Amino acid sequence: MKSIYIYGASGHGLVVADIAKANGYTNIIFIDDGDNAYQTFEEIKNKNDIPLALGIGSNKIRKSIYKKAIQYGFDVITLVHPSAIISTSTKIDAGTVVMPNVVVNACSSIGKGVILNTACVIDHENIIEDFVHISPNVALAGNVIVNSNTHIGIGTSVIQGLIIGENCIIGAGSVVVKNIAKNYLAYGNPCIAIKEINE
Repeated sequence: MKSIYIYGASGHGLVVADIAKANGYTNIIFIDDGDNAYQTFEEIKNKNDIPLALGIGSNKIRKSIYKKAIQYGFDVITLVHPSAIISTSTKIDAGTVVMPNVVVNACSSIGKGVILNTACVIDHENIIEDFVHISPNVALAGNVIVNSNTHIGIGTSVIQGLIIGENCIIGAGSVVVKNIAKNYLAYGNPCIAIKEINE
């Protein structure tokens, strides 16, 4: 029996569990700190002989959980769905989850704790920094940089060579044709910075 912890038992965690099953894990153990029947991290924190995958959609919370799990000696693993097409020249760091039908092309770099959600396309030489969430059906052209903790909404398109700053939220269906500074909510066609995010 091949066991894995999935930290997060809500909708995103269920999808991550399916990817774990597709990778041969047969004993899925959900961990959740909410008010529910699942074990909490506190209860399993000294049982680090089982690998752990991140099942949390929120970038901020996922980052916190990753750091906590590493502190307690867990192997925070990367999960890639078998249907994903990943270039052999791409590098993917620990704790990232790659959903079904994702494409990542040549010489791209994917950071820690990233979500590459269903059917997104990451073209050549992209840099996706730590704890970014790329939503379903997002398309990033070549040489795009997405800085840490940014969330790119469903169905967004980004033209080649752009930089999206850290801690941004790019709204669903946006068409990004110029750089977006850090700490901004931005959306639209063309995508424009709407308001600063102060957190």
